[in-house]
Amino acid sequence: MKIDRYDKRILAELQQDGRVSNQELAERIGLSPSPCLRRVRALEEAGFIRGYRATLDARQLGLNLMVILSISMDRHTPERFERFDAAVKDMPEVLECLLITGRDADYQLKVVARDMEDYQDFLLNRITRLEGVAGVHSSFVLRRVLERNSLPIT
Repeated sequence: MKIDRYDKRILAELQQDGRVSNQELAERIGLSPSPCLRRVRALEEAGFIRGYRATLDARQLGLNLMVILSISMDRHTPERFERFDAAVKDMPEVLECLLITGRDADYQLKVVARDMEDYQDFLLNRITRLEGVAGVHSSFVLRRVLERNSLPIT
């Protein structure tokens, strides 16, 4: 599906406010409601819009610690990576898991925890016990400088 300037404006608006009514969205982008809704549905069906969600405040939920983990694996086999991938998908503390290259680590994880004791339990009883994990390096986030959930639409 090729997207035009109206589709791009729809995507930009929905990234900023996923709860905007179709009527308001149509007004913001300069379309009538029916064609606007058809475009939104087409963008959803084509996979441009993967879903809608609320952004929560981790600290309000008692998750005061954010950690970036660099994980190195003992062997680089498809089976090792598949098992690791499956295991971290079942860990709600893991907000993001990236398979990376160009560093000593194979994975980079973004993890939240209530406090240092909670993180220690997660690290020692869950992460380091995963088959294939050879090394873990923890970097503690002191302050979030920027958090962006919107993709650039050009």
